[in-house]
Amino acid sequence: MRRRDFIGAAAGLFAAGALPACGSREADPGGSGDTLRLVAVEHGSDSATGSTESFWNELVRGFRRDHPDLMIDVTVFPPDEADARVAEMVAAGNPPDIAQLGAYAEYAHADLLHPAGDLLTLPMQSDFLPGLARAGEVRHVQYGLPYVTDTRRLLCNRDLFENAGLDPDEPPATREELREAAEALAASGVPIPYGLPLGPEEGHAEAAIWMLGGGGGLTRSGGGYAIDSEENIGTFTWLRDELVRTGLTGSGDPGTTDRREIYRGFGRGEVAMMHAHPTFLRQAQLFDIAYTTGPVPGVDGPSEVTLGAVDWLMAFNGNDRLDSIRTFLGHVFATEHVVAFADRYHLLPVTVPAIERMQVSDEHTRFRPFLEQLPVARPFPVGKVSWARVSGEMRRTIGEAVRPDNDPARVLAALQQYAEQQEAGG
Repeated sequence: MRRRDFIGAAAGLFAAGALPACGSREADPGGSGDTLRLVAVEHGSDSATGSTESFWNELVRGFRRDHPDLMIDVTVFPPDEADARVAEMVAAGNPPDIAQLGAYAEYAHADLLHPAGDLLTLPMQSDFLPGLARAGEVRHVQYGLPYVTDTRRLLCNRDLFENAGLDPDEPPATREELREAAEALAASGVPIPYGLPLGPEEGHAEAAIWMLGGGGGLTRSGGGYAIDSEENIGTFTWLRDELVRTGLTGSGDPGTTDRREIYRGFGRGEVAMMHAHPTFLRQAQLFDIAYTTGPVPGVDGPSEVTLGAVDWLMAFNGNDRLDSIRTFLGHVFATEHVVAFADRYHLLPVTVPAIERMQVSDEHTRFRPFLEQLPVARPFPVGKVSWARVSGEMRRTIGEAVRPDNDPARVLAALQQYAEQQEAGG
């Protein structure tokens, strides 16, 4: 896709009124020097973690002690607005120098990004987990720099399990064990034995977790979409018949239920089981909830793979600031800074030295089960230029696949057709 075509498409897709954001710029005491514009995503969830803007500003202050002539202008957007706002900037011909987003492929296909080889030293590039580095590639060239990630596990409320006569130290390892546990929890009076958030906030993620656990996934080994595979149809048929129709996901509609609702319900003791990323561990501490975790339940045993969502850093190439960008990113990806961001926001690092440091740290014991899954975590297919549109359609419609009067095969086939059309259209 040519730059002009991309800008026109972005303007049509994302044109909107002004969106709220927070930003700051480190003052330049000399009144001169280069300025890099950085767009970041807000990960701060409470007063203890602090805003993401505060983290970046601390990082920038440390950087400018050694590079006083290079200023960094930081702007932070909520996660559900950042992608659209950067697209607006690109459409207006004024992209940021560096952006932290959930997808990069459209910009890479439009030749708007610097390749990773121009941004980081070879030792720094080799520090990335290999699977994440590959996920950052378009046409076998890496453009997306993984910045932070997570993995998903089954979380169980220990008190609710004990009240239902279940052993909280043995979380369900298979689908049938999960169904049996859910039945026991329902019989003990738990309103939502399993929280199934297939609503528009993050329904595509919950769907991907179950697909992977069922031996399927969003794509096949050759790279094409596989949304309507036999494995995925079987998974959603099981969810509809064994959990939703039987009331084991509560009285609400999973298709309109968002993950934040399920998280809050877990905190109130209304949800006994859910899939969660490590960020929730902070909330569990705040709510004083006793919990246990286990791998995602599979068909015949614990799933061998799980979902790993990634935030990507990318550097736009139209501003003639490559040397400054390279200098700043070398600071950003220093191991102590990678660990600091993951630690503050209860996420997982993306480089081997940072992972090793967290694995041996007593302060990060609760993260170890999530860290151990990183080598088998499957990212979203962000290397596909169509993924942003396909994921949006999944968010809107995947919940229909488990409605009691719906046919999962029909819903998944419609999503597959949409995905193939978007992929063919580029």
